[in-house]
Amino acid sequence: MSASDALADTAIVLVHGAWHGAWCWKRVLPLLRGAGIETHAVTLTGVGERAHLLSADVDLHTHIQDVVGLIEAEELRRVVLVGHSYGGMVITGVADRLERDQPGRLARLVYLDASVPSPGDSWSTPHPPETRQARIDAATASGGLSFPPPDATVFGLEGEDRVWVNRRQTPQPFRVYQQPLEFDAARVASLPRTFIDCNRPALPTIAAARKRVREEPGWQVFELATGHDPMVSEPEALASLLLAISRV
Repeated sequence: MSASDALADTAIVLVHGAWHGAWCWKRVLPLLRGAGIETHAVTLTGVGERAHLLSADVDLHTHIQDVVGLIEAEELRRVVLVGHSYGGMVITGVADRLERDQPGRLARLVYLDASVPSPGDSWSTPHPPETRQARIDAATASGGLSFPPPDATVFGLEGEDRVWVNRRQTPQPFRVYQQPLEFDAARVASLPRTFIDCNRPALPTIAAARKRVREEPGWQVFELATGHDPMVSEPEALASLLLAISRV
C-alpha cells in the first residue's frame, strides 16, 4: 500500500475527556473532514447527549466498548485514535483489546494532554491526594454516582469559550475514577504513540504524563501553546497537528 493509499484509508476517531462529549470537537471536525480525512467523534456513555444513560454500572469497560463499537459499526480499517485527558485511559484499553483481537487496525495512538496509564493504574493514580479526596467527597454527595465538572477556567478558557464549555459539561460517572486498567503494556507500546502537551496553562493533573512521555523511549511529543481544551481554544492548530500526525 502506498503512502497516499494508506492516508486515504485512514480515519481519525476522537475520544473526549471527562465531563465532555462529542460536542467539544465541533470546531475541529469540519477542519479534519474538509482535509479529506474520515473523522468520527464518540460520546462516552453517561455524559454529553448520553447523560441520560448515567448509572452506577457505567465503568471504564463501558467506555472502551463505546469506542470499539464505533470503530466496528463504521467498519474503519485503519484508525488514528485520539484520546483527550481521561480519554487516554479509554484509548489505552481500546488499543489493548484491538491489538489482541484485530492486530493492525490501529495506526497510531494520540494522547492529547491525556492520562498515560501503566498496567493496574486508575485515572486517579497520578492525582494529588487532595484532588482524589475532593472528587471522592463530591461523588459521595451524589450517592456514589458521579462528580461535577470544574469551572472551565481550569482548562485555560475565558470569555465565550468558558461559558460554552461550562454550559455543555455534565457530571462524570464516578466508577471510572478509581477503577484500575489492566492491559498488556508491550502490546500497547508496539503501536506508534504521540503525546500532545498543552501547557499554557498546564493542567496539574497531567503533570505525571508529561514527565513520563519525555523519559520513556518510543514517544513522539509535540507541544501546543494553549490550555487543556485545545479543541476549543486552538482548533486550527490542533487540526493541523492531527493531520500531520496522521500522514506519518
